Amino acid sequence: MSSADQPKVILAYSGGLDTSVILKWLCEKGFDVIAFCADVGQHHEDFEAVKAKAVSCGASKCVVADLRKDFVENYIFEAIKCNAIYEGRYLLGTSVARPCIAKEMVRIANEEGATYVAHGATGKGNDQVRFEMCAQALDARMKTIAPWRDAEFIESFKGRSDLLAYCTKHGIPVDAKPKSNYSIDENLFHTSYESGVLEDAAATYEDSMFKMTVSPQAAPDKSEFIEVEFVKGVPVKLTNKTDGTVKTDPLELFLYANEIAGRNGVGRIDIVENRFVGIKSRGVYETPGGTLLREAHMDLEGICMDREVKRITEGLSNEFARLCYNGFWFAPEMELIRNSIDFSQRDVTGVVTLELYKGNLICRGRTSPNALYNPDLASMDIEGGGENFDYNPADAQGFIRINAVRLKTYAALRAKTNQN
Repeated sequence: MSSADQPKVILAYSGGLDTSVILKWLCEKGFDVIAFCADVGQHHEDFEAVKAKAVSCGASKCVVADLRKDFVENYIFEAIKCNAIYEGRYLLGTSVARPCIAKEMVRIANEEGATYVAHGATGKGNDQVRFEMCAQALDARMKTIAPWRDAEFIESFKGRSDLLAYCTKHGIPVDAKPKSNYSIDENLFHTSYESGVLEDAAATYEDSMFKMTVSPQAAPDKSEFIEVEFVKGVPVKLTNKTDGTVKTDPLELFLYANEIAGRNGVGRIDIVENRFVGIKSRGVYETPGGTLLREAHMDLEGICMDREVKRITEGLSNEFARLCYNGFWFAPEMELIRNSIDFSQRDVTGVVTLELYKGNLICRGRTSPNALYNPDLASMDIEGGGENFDYNPADAQGFIRINAVRLKTYAALRAKTNQN
């Protein structure tokens, strides 16, 4: 079959064992494989070496896309704007990267005339859902090849030893470094650790495992103070009040947030979460910069967001996190939520001061030109509301009486029921 007749497939390629085997296997199946590697801030990745390995495995080309700026501005900051957190603990570090990668993958597929995309996600995880849901939302014609759900592939590769034997047979170079006792997913938002020894939910781990943070015990004994400035809910400036460092470029700002939070031991969690496919999984995560910016953003909302708007956006935040985690970034309901969040952020502008100390983030003050907070109205030393507000504490008596009506009614019913 000539190359012109071969169906083209864009393979999400990392350069690791699984995707290298998949690349060669797809070539054997008659595909023209174009490897795609997304730079979303993996730590110390040698992308030139990845490109060379892809071509040596049979790829007709390897495309490396620097998505870091796009990732920060259009995905991470979107999550921070709505304080997104899954099941009250997980900051979506892997989840929010997948639509960014999938969008570029589909763009390259259209540019190259490919009708297939492929990935190395397992049949038990969330990533298979995220990649494929995003790809189909962006291009309904796109077909997906998922080898770890293919009966023939699974029969051929029952474990790591089969993968290594295949590499030996086909001359695929294998990393000589010993394999970790867990799997790692990394980007500039977070690093995650799961599987392997971590599948035992009670198992502990070495502190040396972490890439982005020091332990709180090893963090400096002196606090660092920073200011984070937001405009309409988006971080626009980070100032280190301790040493005078200032960052305003979105990518540089976020990387510096990672640096300063990481060296102060901020952002580690160890959780068991519910995957979309119905399986519980244990994950250890470090998200230093995201933890810092989310904390600052929530604090700023406290001074300049209306109470009822805040109540509604908390529900939207939970739904945003659920949709992002489950792979529905490009769904119409997500579009509705993101537009609603944008509306809620119109007045979320101001500066928050934070102290970082041994794993702790301590808010030390906040200011906003759009503050709803009024010192005179809140003061216990001023009887009314000050010069600008007509507030009479005596009105609270009727307010309390009216709000207690349903409570009294319910109490009467319970008393009657208990008598019977």
